[in-house]
This record gives sequence, structure tokens and C-alpha cells, in this order.
Amino acid sequence: MLARSYAALAGAALLVAAPRPPAPAAHGVVRVERFFTPALGVEKHYVIYLPPSYATAPAKRYPVAYYLHGLTGNESDWVSLASIDVVADSLIAGGSTEMILVMPDGDDGWYTNWEEAPEPYAACLADSLLNRAAPALCVRSARYADYIAHDLVRHVDSTYRTLADRRHRGIAGLSMGGFGAVTLSLEYPDVFSAAASHSGVLSPLYAGAHPFAAPARYHTSSDSLAADWRGIWGAIAPAFGRTIASWTARDPAQLARRLAAARGPMPALFIDVGTEDRLVDQARAFHAELAAGGIASTYAEWPGKHDWKYWHAHVGESMRWLAERIAR
Repeated sequence: MLARSYAALAGAALLVAAPRPPAPAAHGVVRVERFFTPALGVEKHYVIYLPPSYATAPAKRYPVAYYLHGLTGNESDWVSLASIDVVADSLIAGGSTEMILVMPDGDDGWYTNWEEAPEPYAACLADSLLNRAAPALCVRSARYADYIAHDLVRHVDSTYRTLADRRHRGIAGLSMGGFGAVTLSLEYPDVFSAAASHSGVLSPLYAGAHPFAAPARYHTSSDSLAADWRGIWGAIAPAFGRTIASWTARDPAQLARRLAAARGPMPALFIDVGTEDRLVDQARAFHAELAAGGIASTYAEWPGKHDWKYWHAHVGESMRWLAERIAR
């Protein structure tokens, strides 16, 4: 009996001393939702990531980061191709502040209010006989900047437990979405306090040199501009227009200078680009323009090119940077 008691005590001691397995990591929840946007006159889908504590801390409110996709992409890209939800979970497990992430469907709209009217809605729907994606791309009006900065932000703030102010709201994107993130933050500085661009179209009027060398040259005629953008001129001209003036009105460096001159609240800016990226010269030109105007930014170049391998590898940097700024 005594021996058995000692054995039982020894077993209990071993159980107490044995290290417990680590608790499973908490995961956020990814949902696909939709809402009606007056700026486009249609319903649009968006993907939303709700952080791990969202379901268990009903009194808690969260900062929000909007992530924009690139040309020919859609709202699912950041999750399906960059695993942004897994990256967010990992950063949170490492001590980063929890954020809500919102990934809207931006069509090929360039996140700007178009210079030209879109294809008539009925005609666009009819195209679905030839192009199955057409219904998702059809809009009644093409005010894509208002769609993101007004309609979507208002919807998210009224639907989820957000910290609904400029200070706690950021925006990021890749390629076309990098252009959208930076220009929306500069056009709506009362809405977004920080913006991050991965491989963004940040100097659309840039004409050379290649590789970048100061002083930069910029297009001064619509003919040379159209020739330079010949690969996607048909996709970008309806949004940007066909004149140097309409492109200049959307140029990120011009927007930054105008905001600085007006002494408006300047959003914090993060720019990264791959050293082999076809847009690296644009990124360098934009960064140089900001520096010349005394406008602060965080700039980085890492090995890589204009693809999802690069964006997947570096989305954590922008997310961590955004969290440090909009979670204060």
C-alpha cells in the first residue's frame, strides 16, 4: 500500500513537472460580404478579416486597414494569393496590435473617379454572354474613389466595431492598388492617416531615365504618354483621361505637394518595390519628389519583381508598419 502511494505521488509529481503543450494559436475569421455602393450604383463584394479576439471581446473596437488589389485582380487576391490572414495571425501572435482588414473589389477602376463614363450598364451585362466575369465588372457610374473613401468606409464603420476616425484608419495596396492607396490617402487625408504601397504605380507620367536618374523626365504630350502606356492604355485611359492635365490631376507627387501647400494633415507614407520590378523607376522618382518637397516617407527596396511571390513575402512589413501608426 505504502509503495503504491509513493508510486502514485511520484506519478503525480511527474504530471505536474511535465511541460504543458503550447496553447493553439488564435486565428482570425475571414468572411465574404457585400453591400450597395451609391458611388457605383451596384452591389460590391468585399473580403473582411476579423481578428482573433473580435468574437470574444464584444466591447473592444479595432483600427482598420484597407488592402486594395491590382489590375485584373479581385477582392479575394490578398487572401488566396498572399495569405494575408495567416500573416495577420502570425503578427498578432508575435505581439502586434489586432486590426480589422478589409479587401474590396475594385474592378479595374484604378480607385479614382473616372474621367469618362463607363460602358452603359445594360450593354456591359450583355457582354456576360462572352465574358463570364462581366457582371462583376459592370457599374452604373465609375466613381471608384468615392466608393472606397466614402461608401465602403461608412459601411464598415456602421457594421463592425471599428475605431471610426482618421487616426485609426489606414490603407494599402499593390500595383494599381498601391496607386489607389497613396492617392486616396492624399485626396482624403481626413479619412486615412497612413498609406502603404507595394510596387505601386506612383509616377504615372514618368518618362525616364531608365534606370532612374535625377532629374527625372515626365511626359508632356498625350501622344508620348499613350505610346508609353500602350500595353494597358485602353484599360487606364477611361479612368485617367487622355490629356496631360487629367493625368497630372491624379499624379501622386502633385497631390502630395498640393496637400503640403495647403498645410493639410499629411498621411504617413510607406513605399516598397522590388529591385527587379518594372515599376522601380517610378517608385524612385516618387520618393525623390517627396524628398525634394520635404515630405517624409518610409522607403524600401528588396530583391524581387512584380509578382505575388514578392508581395506575399513583404505584406507583413506594411501590415506591421500600419499597425504601429493606426493603433496608437
